Amino acid sequence: MLVSNNTIAQLTDIARLEYSFIPQSQSEDQYTRLRALFNYPIELKKDTYFVLGAEYNRVLLKLEEPYPFETQNIDNFHVIDVSIAYTFKPSNNWRYGVKFYPRIASTLTQQITKNDFFLNGGIYAIKDRTKDKNVKKPYRLVLGLTYNSTTGVPFPLPYVSYFRRLNEKWSYMLGIPKTNIRLNLNEKNLLQAFVALDGFYAHIQDAIIIDNKRADHISLSVVVGGLGYEYSFTDYLATYVYAGYTFRLNNVLRDVNRDEIYKLDNINAPYLRTGLKFKI
Repeated sequence: MLVSNNTIAQLTDIARLEYSFIPQSQSEDQYTRLRALFNYPIELKKDTYFVLGAEYNRVLLKLEEPYPFETQNIDNFHVIDVSIAYTFKPSNNWRYGVKFYPRIASTLTQQITKNDFFLNGGIYAIKDRTKDKNVKKPYRLVLGLTYNSTTGVPFPLPYVSYFRRLNEKWSYMLGIPKTNIRLNLNEKNLLQAFVALDGFYAHIQDAIIIDNKRADHISLSVVVGGLGYEYSFTDYLATYVYAGYTFRLNNVLRDVNRDEIYKLDNINAPYLRTGLKFKI
């Protein structure tokens, strides 16, 4: 889930640096994520691009609560993506795209094996009328099929996102993994209320044995809602901060078949995400 929740947005992000933090107010555990991504678009011809990208996430789990196993094996995870995307525009209103991004998601305490690799990808159709002056309420519709090997579902899943601008100040977006309503205060300042999904899935190279069961994967899924603020230094450079609270936090150790072995601390907590992005 870590990357998929920004698949479309990242096509316009040239670079991004981000910090996420979930402190546990009722326990000693906490979750931190450091993220960096870079995309390099290559124009093949007008409205047709080949995009090469890379993304690195470092996930830090500080588990201080008493657990029936040693936690140092799961305190540090690396998620590395290399992406290849192709997008073209056959008409004035529709753009099509395909993206493939193999992933390494693991503790990386030993030599890399096939269990550390995951395959992800998607195909998308985008109808963009956001710059059409003949449309009273400009909109953008994204339809797609995505495949993510970390979900455990052996077939593509639908992707839907709908954005509409109500007037010069108000707009909204409906979809999964993110829904929001935005208020443009002026050209530089933007506020929004949001509900979103976040999380990650990774391989534990030094497996944990709990009650004679072997846990060699971990999954963290979060449903969070809150407020966000974005400030644009220029048309291309912006900083942002999102603050909220988790409505659902599910942190689970799993076996090779993705069956639940042990639930870690799942107490809801505050959520913070902030960063800097360079976009086109």
